[in-house]
Amino acid sequence: MSPPARQLVTLGKISGVFGVQGWIKVHSFTDPRDSIVTFDQWTLCREDSDEVVTVETGKPHGRTVIAKLEGIDDRDRALEVVGAEIAVERGALAPCEPGEYYWIDLANLEVVTEAGVTLGRLDYLFETGGHDVMVVVGDEQRLIPFVKDEIVREVDMENRVIVVDWDPTY
Repeated sequence: MSPPARQLVTLGKISGVFGVQGWIKVHSFTDPRDSIVTFDQWTLCREDSDEVVTVETGKPHGRTVIAKLEGIDDRDRALEVVGAEIAVERGALAPCEPGEYYWIDLANLEVVTEAGVTLGRLDYLFETGGHDVMVVVGDEQRLIPFVKDEIVREVDMENRVIVVDWDPTY
């Protein structure tokens, strides 16, 4: 029996270098943004490889976050990791409060109307200024705002279904 597949969650991206001692600039997707440096290990994901690194320290710096990774001690080595996505194991994330969800946990859930009409499966979500938007793929692609209570009536993780108040002709 093979071991279970790793489930990585992307939390940010290395956007540049900071100084000459190997510090990197991080574009964090976390809220608050500096919580990305609270993880002990990151997986740096690039097109051709993944590399697990240990986070020595990090902190907010202006509108970004800077971090120091073990084994990256000069600017040249830091430049090698610029552009890598930063991911962590799904199991390293804190448990959600009731009614809260990580986007990765919602992926592939079936989306149905209150009347039971299947609209498709949740492909992914994206953030806008006002609210998050679900991209639902079925007989056609639909963009449905993820607005709890108003549009999203129920998220049933056990049955892997999201119930929405949505007209299937939209």
